[in-house]
Order: sequence, then structure tokens, then C-alpha cells
Amino acid sequence: MQNKNGKTDTVLDELIGIITSNASDQEIREKLDDYHENDIAEALENLQESDRKRLYQILGVEKVSEIFTFLDDIGKYLEELDLRMAADIIENMDADDAVDALDEVDSNMREQLIQYMTKEAKKDIELIQSYDEDEIGSQMTTNYIEIERSLSIREAMKTLINKAEENDNISTIYVKDENGKFYGAIDLKDLICARDYALLESLISTSFPYVRAQEKINDCIERLKGYAEDSIPVLDDNDTLLGVITSQNIVEVVDDEFGDDYAKLAGLTAKEDLDETLIESMKKRLPWLIALLVLGLVVSSVVGMFEQVVSQIALIVCFQSLILDMAGNVGTQSLAVTIRVLMDERLTGKDKVQLVLKEVRIGFTNGLLLGSLAFLCIGAYIYFFKAKTPIYAFSISGCVGVALIVAMTISSLVGTTIPMFFHRIKVDPAVASGPLITTVNDLVAVITYYGVAWALLINVLQLTS
Repeated sequence: MQNKNGKTDTVLDELIGIITSNASDQEIREKLDDYHENDIAEALENLQESDRKRLYQILGVEKVSEIFTFLDDIGKYLEELDLRMAADIIENMDADDAVDALDEVDSNMREQLIQYMTKEAKKDIELIQSYDEDEIGSQMTTNYIEIERSLSIREAMKTLINKAEENDNISTIYVKDENGKFYGAIDLKDLICARDYALLESLISTSFPYVRAQEKINDCIERLKGYAEDSIPVLDDNDTLLGVITSQNIVEVVDDEFGDDYAKLAGLTAKEDLDETLIESMKKRLPWLIALLVLGLVVSSVVGMFEQVVSQIALIVCFQSLILDMAGNVGTQSLAVTIRVLMDERLTGKDKVQLVLKEVRIGFTNGLLLGSLAFLCIGAYIYFFKAKTPIYAFSISGCVGVALIVAMTISSLVGTTIPMFFHRIKVDPAVASGPLITTVNDLVAVITYYGVAWALLINVLQLTS
């Protein structure tokens, strides 16, 4: 059996058994060396506070800091420690993880912890905190190795060995020129395999990709994913290396972005937290709900405009929800596809036109198939179960079928063009589109359905109940 993180319960039970055993500290430490820090972190969450405090003392600051980076609610565990040890643990983390940890404790404790840290650690934390949450600089780490361009191969290897003790992101070594500006990067394997007589310059990739610290995450995340590098340098406007974005950072950023977009599609401004108060959650939801209430009233008033249709053919109301649901589903599908495609910065105007045409074709084709199916099934239902004449039954089902085709085609168009419009005017298409498209598609479906019924059933066929 696997737990929520995909690990077997056996591993978790083994770890808890080791930690809570009566074995010596040395024996426990040696046994835990065989397990990954992520596994130990999950075991930590399942221990009593007394057992956790014992484990902190057994493992020491450096090991505990590695484990703490995998905890979901790190603030809870930092509060179990004395301030000095808690500060040492945060100081041993990568700067980006340290910032996240400090964000999870109250402001009073945060100030006290920072006071115990070294000037270098404070400087790194302040650097990352100086960037807004939506800027890539807020996600970088200062855990990297940088060497000078003028070094020999032997000198570069010596510098690497000296710095590797404090920096574990060593697969890519970054190079600066005589002015301290970013010059390029060297792959660790190339440096290890290089001959002493070779020039360091021959190993440097001077066209190595980079990002600017103040770039928006949404603007550069696709570019970062495309490079598939272990780390990407982050530069300031003067081309000075400030930090790096690791592959782990990219995975976390992508996960956060998708989580935010998922929340925004529901009309929320951010992902909700279980600890949020009722008022905070209401503030996130009410603005859109009020706007949608107004649009909902418009939809209802449109239905009222077709009172003549409903009064003469009451049966038509039974299939209204079918049209609304299918139109909404198609619009949501087109919205999801469009938002995903819009993340690609290389998208041209021609590509967007092709996307619109493709989604409209898909909507029309699906509408044609489902409309035909609805024509047969609803017609048979009315004929056999409502005891209506074949002409009457299949006139109603024909109206539903035609309305499905038209509504699904238009809804595909709406679900594609609305997010494109918001993207064009620099408004997040995820937060602006989701609830809006649902309501707009309801309006489209109602007008389409009752419009077809009024034109086809009443004016052409002159059908009545």
C-alpha cells in the first residue's frame, strides 16, 4: 500500500520504528543515513513532539535542515526548537527555502531568528525577499559556484573543490569576466575530463541561457522548461550573477502556477487555505459571484423574452438544461486548451487564428454528432413516453439537435476568443475567463435554443402543445 507521496507504508513504519526505538543515538543516525530526507520528513510528521525533539538532537543541524526542506508546515516544527537551533537550521538551508521557512512563522519569531543569523545568510535572504512573488528572482537560490574566467584548469578544479563543501549545485559551474559580469558556464563533466594544458576558455559556453531577476514568472517559465538544464543563471540588469533557478525550483514554480490557474478558473484570486477565516474566503469569492449574479439576471430576463414559446410548447423547457450543460462543457474545454496554448511566448497571430478555427471545427463536429444523437433519442422518448405524434416528437428533438449544433459551435468560439482577448489586454486569462465564459455560454445557449424553437417550431411548423 502506498501513502499520499507514493511511498509504501512499510518504509514509513520502518522509519518510525527506528526513530522511536531504544537504540543508541549513533545507531539511529547510521540507520537513518540509508533513507532519503523526504522519507524521514514524512515520518517526522507522524511522530510525537518528544520523539521529534530527540531526533533533532541525534541528527544535528545540517541533517535536520535538509529534512525540513521537505516539510509542508515547517513553521509548526520550528516552533518546537529553541531560537538558536531554529536559526541555525534555516541558515543551513538554501536561501529560497530559508525565505519560505521564515514566511511560515509569525513576525515576532521571524525577527528573532534573523538576529541569530550570519551577515551572509541575512544578505541572501534579503536579496530574495526584495523581489515580488511573481518575479523569477523570488524563486532563485544562491547555492551555486562561480569562478573567474582567467583561471587555469588546475586552478578552476581547486576552486571547485573548495567551494563544493558549501554548495551542492555543482553540475554547472558559472564563469564571470574580469569586470564581475556573467560570462558563461562550464559543464562539470567537461571540467573533470579536461587536460591541464587546455585553456579554460575552450570549456566555457558563452551563449548559455539566462533570465533576469525581475522577469515575471509567467513570461519566462515556458522558456526555462524548454532548456531542460539542471540550473539557469539569474542576472541583474548589469549582467551580474545573483543566483540560479534549479530544476527543482522550476518544478515547484510550474506546480504553483497550475494550482493558481486552477483556482482562478473557479473565479478565486488565489488558492484557498484550510486555515483561512470565513471572511477571507468570502472576500475572494464574492466579487465574481456578484458580477455573475448580474449576468445571471440577464440570462433569466432573456428566457422571459421567449415566454410565448414556453406557453405554446411547454415540453420545450424539459431540454433547456441539456443545451446549457453541453454549451458550458464545450466552452470550458476550449478555455482550458486556449490558456495552455497562450503560455507559449512564441505563439504568432497566425497560430491564434488557426487555434480559433480548429476549436470552432471541433465544436461544430461534436455538435453535429451529439445533435444527431439527441434528435433520435429525444424524438423516440417523446413519441413513446409522451404519446405524441411522430411529427411533433421529432420536430421537438430536431429543434434540440439544431440548437446543440449552433450552441456548441458558438461556445467553442467564445471559449477561445475571450481568453485571447484578456491576454491581449494584459489581464490574466485564467482569472478573468472561467466564470465569465460559463455565464456567457449560458446566455448563448438560451438565446440559441429558444430562438430556434421560436423560428422553427412556432413560425415555420406552427407547432403547439
